[in-house]
Amino acid sequence: MSNDTTNEKETKVDEKEIEVDIERDNSVKSSKKDKKEKKEKKEKNKELTELEKKELQIVDLQIELKKAKEAEEKAKDDLIRKVAEVENFRKRLLRDKEESIQYANNQLINDLLQSLDDFDRAITASEASRDFDKIHDGVVMVNDKLHSVLEKNWGLKKLECVGEEFDPSKHEAYMMEQSDEYDKEIVLMELGAGYTLHDRVIRPAKVKVGKPN
Repeated sequence: MSNDTTNEKETKVDEKEIEVDIERDNSVKSSKKDKKEKKEKKEKNKELTELEKKELQIVDLQIELKKAKEAEEKAKDDLIRKVAEVENFRKRLLRDKEESIQYANNQLINDLLQSLDDFDRAITASEASRDFDKIHDGVVMVNDKLHSVLEKNWGLKKLECVGEEFDPSKHEAYMMEQSDEYDKEIVLMELGAGYTLHDRVIRPAKVKVGKPN
């Protein structure tokens, strides 16, 4: 009886030890499984984090691309506007230049109109009186007035050349006279008036020149 009891106790101890071992093994397996699951979850989370980063990068790139396109469109619009402004400015300058050329002599014409009016009056008076002296005086008066207006308002001046030394820049020789009495080339006679405009010769005088032998 005693041996049976002892054997029974030992059997129970062994069973308990086996149960403990089984529980230990199960615990170890469960722990390994938990660790594996945690690792897998961590790796999965890491993969998700990397994917999210990539997605954010893609979104940022898309935003930058959109901004770049908008900046490009704005630059194109600005360029088109600037080109249009330059073209309009060029056309305006051309129009102003054409108008300036077209009406550049407006004041000159107004000055000449007064002299034309004087000539008309002189002609009308001459037809009525047939007085040569009055006609001559009237023509001389108009001529002097016209020269005065052109010189005062426009800088046109008649060259005084008779008795001066011949100057090819001012005089154009149409006739020549050689004599021992001349020690240099000198203007003897004016055959056609010469003029300067603001001290620049615009038409040389036609002259007769005395030349030494």
